[in-house]
This record gives sequence, C-alpha cells and structure tokens, in this order.
Amino acid sequence: MIVSSFVGYRGVNIKRGGGKCKGGPGSNFPEMLVDCPSFSKPQRHMYDDTTAIDVVDLLKVFEKKNRAAVRAVDYISFRVRRGEIFGLLGPNGAGKSTTIKILTTLLPPTSGSASILGYDVVSHPLEVRKSICVVVQENAVELYLSVRNNLRTFGRFHGLTWSEIERRADGVSELFGLREHQHEKGVDLSGGLKRRVQVAKIFMIDTPIVFLDEATTGMDTFNKRATLQAIREESRKGRTIVLTTHMLDEAEELCDALAIVNHGRVIAAGSTDNVKSMGLRLLNVSLTFERLTNDILRFIHAYHPYKIETSDHSIEVKVREEEAALGILAGARQTGLLRHFEITNASLEDVFVELIDKKESVTS
Repeated sequence: MIVSSFVGYRGVNIKRGGGKCKGGPGSNFPEMLVDCPSFSKPQRHMYDDTTAIDVVDLLKVFEKKNRAAVRAVDYISFRVRRGEIFGLLGPNGAGKSTTIKILTTLLPPTSGSASILGYDVVSHPLEVRKSICVVVQENAVELYLSVRNNLRTFGRFHGLTWSEIERRADGVSELFGLREHQHEKGVDLSGGLKRRVQVAKIFMIDTPIVFLDEATTGMDTFNKRATLQAIREESRKGRTIVLTTHMLDEAEELCDALAIVNHGRVIAAGSTDNVKSMGLRLLNVSLTFERLTNDILRFIHAYHPYKIETSDHSIEVKVREEEAALGILAGARQTGLLRHFEITNASLEDVFVELIDKKESVTS
C-alpha cells in the first residue's frame, strides 16, 4: 500500500449532468429547461473483471470504557467499478474516513466484508496493499527532506529505477507547480504546498486503485484545478479513484458514481445523475438587476419559491416547476432592470443538503 508516507511496501507485511441556460438582455431563451495476514495463496472471491471494490454489510463499532459503543460504520454496502471515479460523501462524523481506513487495511472491521480487486481486506491485506495508494487527511511529507527528495525517496521506496524516478519527478513537479519549490524543505512549506507534495507522490507510482481523502484541502484555486485534471487523466488510464471531499462541486464535476453517508449509513448511492434525481426536482434561477426593488421581490414571492436568497443587486431563487422559472424570468425582463440571468438544474450540493436534512428529521 502506498499512503504517501512509509506505511507499507511491496514484499513486506507491514502493517456527472443537467440542463443549463445562460443569457443577458435580448438573449433567446429555449422552450425547455432541460490485521492479521494470511500466508496461504490469496484467493479471490465473488470477483469479476469490472469490479474494483466490493463492500457488503460493513460494520465498525468502537467500544469505549464507561461509554456507549459508537457505530461509526453501520452495515454499509456499495460497489465501485474499475476505472471509475467514485465519491464517498457525507458530513463530518458520517463514517467516511473510517470506511477508507478499513478499505486500506489500516483498521479492521467489526463485521461484514470488503474486497479490493477480489482480495479480502482482512484475510489478504498484503495483496490489497500492493494494489492501492492512499492520500490521507493528515499531511505525510518528510519534513527535513527537500520537495525533490520527497519525490525521489518515495520512488526509491517503491522500487523505481533512478532514471524513472527523475523522469516521473519532473512530470509531477510540472503538473503540481512544484518546480520553483524543489529545493525547499518540507518543514518550510505552507500547508497547501505540503498537501500538493503529498498528492504528487501518488503520481510517482502506478497502482490500480487510488484513495484520496480530502485531497485538495488547503490548495489554492490554480493548484486545485491542476489536481482535479490530474485525477481525470489517471482515471482515463484505467485507474480507479475513490475520493472523499467536502467540496461537493468537485464531486459533481469529477465523480461517475457516489454514495452519500450519514451516521454511518448509506442514504443514497448510484451514478451522480441518479443521486441528484433522488432529491426535489428543483431549478435554480439566478437574476442580476440594475437595482433590486420591493416590487421585484413581491412578484418573485408570488411564485412560492422553495428558497430565495438576495445579495446586493442579485437574487437566487429555487423553484420546483419549470413554469415558475419561466414566469419569474418573464416578469424580470418586463421590469427593464434585468442585466443577467442563469437557470440551472439543482446542484449536487442542493440534493446533498436536502437528503441529509431529510434523514436528520426522520431520526430526530
């Protein structure tokens, strides 16, 4: 396993969619909006060539002295296909990181099963570790090595030749904007730069499956964009990417499929489009005016929007029906004050918040 740090190494048993329309004054609007290793020969079970990760009824209970047991993962099940970018989403404390730790053999489950490329994470952890690399939430940069030597050491640790190390280090340095920082020591880097070095390490080596736990935390917009593009490229090469993130716009942009977890349970799973369809069929109407008047607010409220937010001369409205969206747009144009509009389907973030809120209201 590769954990962007020295957690384990080969041979040693150490532990997307939706319609969108934009316009301005005079634009034409369309009619429709559309732990213990086994030394026996590893046996793969229930494995097919399309499955990268298979999780079935996974349970993890933390027992604490003089305190009630905590079910961090509560019988969750999901499957990840090979070459897929899969998002594991949920609020803080939902069980995402615990699930990742189980899948990467860093934590044993209480019950249930999980397999990586057909190898069980409990009975054959070494085979699993050979197949994965991991970026964990905690920064794992060697603080007293330069950026370049961080990359070199990681490559040597995983058996690359010197020429291959230098070639790949050049590539990832360019990709992640690290060239000007190559001679700086890890201890002198900012938090965002440390994170970039940590993520860059996984691109030094080739493994079929990559786990990214909040990979872009602390990155600026430019380097975040480069990281997302690198993730896409790795997926196109056939690598399976599993990511957890609080940035739902990232998940919507990247993920082919996802699972939303809350209180240790999967509350929605499937392709990104299918998960989005599980929420209310909302349309987002964004309007910008020369000035925002009380008359404008009154006519918009007449359409009984699901949600409305105002800021300076702009207003964001969420409505359930296409007719309401078109009516609001027509009324806005009649004011003569409209300067810009945009209508989109509900985002993944909208659906995420709705599903989490709905689950909370049921359990409370």
